[in-house]
Amino acid sequence: MSTGKGRKSPDEMTFLEHLEDLRKRLFYSAIALFIGFVPGWIFAKDIYNLLARPVTQYLPAGTKLAFTGLTAPFMLYMKVAFMASLFVMSPFVFLQIWYFVAPGLYQKEKKYAIPFVLMTTFFFALGAAFGYFLVFPWACRFFLTLGRDFQPVIKVDEYFGFALKVLLGIALVFELPTLVFFLAKMGLITARWMIRNFKYAVLLIFVIAAVITPTPDVITQSIVAIPMLVLYGLGILIALVVGRGKEKARRAETERAG
Repeated sequence: MSTGKGRKSPDEMTFLEHLEDLRKRLFYSAIALFIGFVPGWIFAKDIYNLLARPVTQYLPAGTKLAFTGLTAPFMLYMKVAFMASLFVMSPFVFLQIWYFVAPGLYQKEKKYAIPFVLMTTFFFALGAAFGYFLVFPWACRFFLTLGRDFQPVIKVDEYFGFALKVLLGIALVFELPTLVFFLAKMGLITARWMIRNFKYAVLLIFVIAAVITPTPDVITQSIVAIPMLVLYGLGILIALVVGRGKEKARRAETERAG
């Protein structure tokens, strides 16, 4: 299968050429993340204050997060800047992912580059927003309420690791509709297949929710799992629409051939 514009298909590319293409995409992504890191570092304190708000709003007045290592604040701001860069530069990173998989697509499928970037960026940001405004504050309140008989001393590095797990975990999970769309386009899954495996999907979703959410209570896990079930339902609709579109195109091609 020819991909045009001098690019080879997976059948034509050697293993080393695949590795070289992967290296190039990773290199471009790393440059983009470094570029985004600079303003992220400049505004690291402001971004940190924003990330800390879900927990500081439940702490006693005047209470701040603590650090026990001399380099902890420096490493914290480094991680905050990198996280900010990841979200800001995510459209470019998703574009590099598209370029890496594009040689395996038919020519007519390559027109979905812009929709792919828009969809992945939208759901990535939507997942992070859902985690920040709903899941994260709920988890912070749960833990602080549980320990209300003690003096809270929360370390900034542990808190940021906690935040990173929740925000990035949910942001990645929210990519399910995009993944379904392109898998359906490539004919790897169908709406019927997704419906037939719904019970297994429910089990997997609650396992993922238990891994992502930092609290052991069923309520918090359900807050994450229910939107994931909605996304799975949206994925079924997307696969159904894609399947009908492919069937319609197939019939039209058959009629023309006849």
